[in-house]
Amino acid sequence: MTAYTLKKKKGLEIVIADQGPGIPDIDRALSEGYSTRGGLGCGLRGAKRLMDEFHIESKPRVGTKVTMRKWLPARLRG
Repeated sequence: MTAYTLKKKKGLEIVIADQGPGIPDIDRALSEGYSTRGGLGCGLRGAKRLMDEFHIESKPRVGTKVTMRKWLPARLRG
């Protein structure tokens, strides 16, 4: 997690990456209630909903990288 500034925006950028099996169907993984291991099925979808920017890349047998950004409200950017 790092502080991030872009064109007068300030906030946090969170990058998470692994070298796991990858996500074969990202759209399905982001759908409501989808779970691969009996969880609640709200992890990726919940993270996407909370962030201002969300990007996910995944390749089978290579891994997954999720980049998320949350911007501070304009009144707190000072």
